[in-house]
Amino acid sequence: MNYIAAIFNSKDQTFEWEILTAFLAEFGFETFEENESGLKAYIPEPDFNKSLIDGLLNDHFKNSKISFNHELIHDQNWNALWESNYESILIADRCLIRAPFHPADDTKEFDILIEPQMSFGTAHHETTAMMIEYALDADLVGKQVLDMGSGTGVLAILASMRGADKIDAIDIDEWAYNNCVSNAEKNNIKNIVIIQGDANVVNKKYDIIFANINLNILVNDMEVYAKALNIGGTIYFSGFYQNDLVKLEHEANLFNLQLTDTNVKNDWMAARFSKVK
Repeated sequence: MNYIAAIFNSKDQTFEWEILTAFLAEFGFETFEENESGLKAYIPEPDFNKSLIDGLLNDHFKNSKISFNHELIHDQNWNALWESNYESILIADRCLIRAPFHPADDTKEFDILIEPQMSFGTAHHETTAMMIEYALDADLVGKQVLDMGSGTGVLAILASMRGADKIDAIDIDEWAYNNCVSNAEKNNIKNIVIIQGDANVVNKKYDIIFANINLNILVNDMEVYAKALNIGGTIYFSGFYQNDLVKLEHEANLFNLQLTDTNVKNDWMAARFSKVK
């Protein structure tokens, strides 16, 4: 089958490509590659509808100055092409994130199998990598953990491997939910409850929360996260740019969440907050 590669670029470094990706997934795009200047998305040729994309860009992203073009990829071994472009990644020399076609490495403390499909969370993006670094340093033993916007489930899986008692993994997208279920099974993880939904389904208390989404959702749902976090608990945020920290911190402070640490990679930021009362 032939595929179409849709190519999106923008000079706006603050543009949140995750939002565009979510829309494209609804149009039937199957695979996504984010790079320094933009996004490349793939879809089977029969499912490609240029007018849908033009309408999306005009209706939802008309002020974002996004350029768009597309190219035909002729019939080939699609899995082989995908595998050739997807590399394993090592975080902090402790945690190997790899696809099933990559060799295992028993010299690493944590070896996590992730088949990303259309879901976020392969550790190739700076936000996921920073959250994994935080998860590697956090005291998770015996803790109740929420992975909000779980994508592939990599943070929930790592939390389980690091001794968390019970983990909830929540994502609004059906494909992310199914992918998380599959990845938990691949890693033989039994203590993750995987839920499809948004912040409205959060109904219990947690010691640790990971929320790697985007600035608008983080700010909008801050009260939900704060109410779900035990006093003295820790929440880790990512999915926003360094210059957005002021807005995020202001909203967090309204709900007794105090900034305790930050990390930056290529202008992307992750931040740790504690609930003080």
